[in-house]
Amino acid sequence: MSIGAVVAIYFIVWWIALFAVLPWGVRSQAESQDITPGTEPGAPVRPALLKKALATTILAAVITAGIVWLITSGTVSLEDLPMPFDTKD
Repeated sequence: MSIGAVVAIYFIVWWIALFAVLPWGVRSQAESQDITPGTEPGAPVRPALLKKALATTILAAVITAGIVWLITSGTVSLEDLPMPFDTKD
C-alpha cells in the first residue's frame, strides 16, 4: 500500500471522526444560562476545539491503522466487497 493511499485514507477518516467528536461535551449558552446578547442561544459556551482536534487526530490514527492492517494482512480485499454490475457470478 502506497504512502499516498494511507494519507488519503487518514484524511477522509480524520474528517469523518471530526464530525463524530464535535458534539462531545458541548454545553450551549441556553443550557448554562449565560447568553451573550446578539448571539445564538444554541451556540456553545466553550467549544474546546483544540482538545477535539487532538482527540480527532488520535482517533483517526487508530482507525486508519486498523484499516491499513485489514488491507495489508489480506483479511479484506476489494474483491470481498460487493460491487455494482459484478459479472463474475
